[in-house]
Amino acid sequence: MGALDHISDLFDCSGGTSKHKHRKQLQIMMIMQTVEVKVKMDCEGCERKVRRAVEGMKGVDKVDIERKASKVTVVGYVEPNKVVARIAHRTGKRAEIWPYVPYDVVDHPYAQGTYDKKAPSGYVRNTYDNNQYSGSHLARASSTEVRYTTAFSDENPAACSVM
Repeated sequence: MGALDHISDLFDCSGGTSKHKHRKQLQIMMIMQTVEVKVKMDCEGCERKVRRAVEGMKGVDKVDIERKASKVTVVGYVEPNKVVARIAHRTGKRAEIWPYVPYDVVDHPYAQGTYDKKAPSGYVRNTYDNNQYSGSHLARASSTEVRYTTAFSDENPAACSVM
């Protein structure tokens, strides 16, 4: 916003805000983000249909589609829920926020509720709610348990040889 725009806003007698000013404030409030969506795509036609549905949205800068992984990545000034709703409405396909994370990020990748046969290779189901720990059914070992476990470990050279 230049100096002339600022001065003209000070002396504006219209009493209301213009659409242009309101739109500019909305763009400032929106942040650039990456939205990952899971959509089942079988062929190039499905891929094209999803791409056209997303590219038509306001604020979309880039669309990447991985058909084999059933993953659509949208980069831009968009809201995740609106992207999912747009894909579902325009294509008639079931769409959801990408539910998987790389398996090396999760503490227990093969635990019940985490491991998913339908997940792409190298991924497991996300057990975190909005990147916060949601209280898994598996507990962490306490320091006392770790001490006793390592006391009888084959990797510990000072371990007890009773076993």
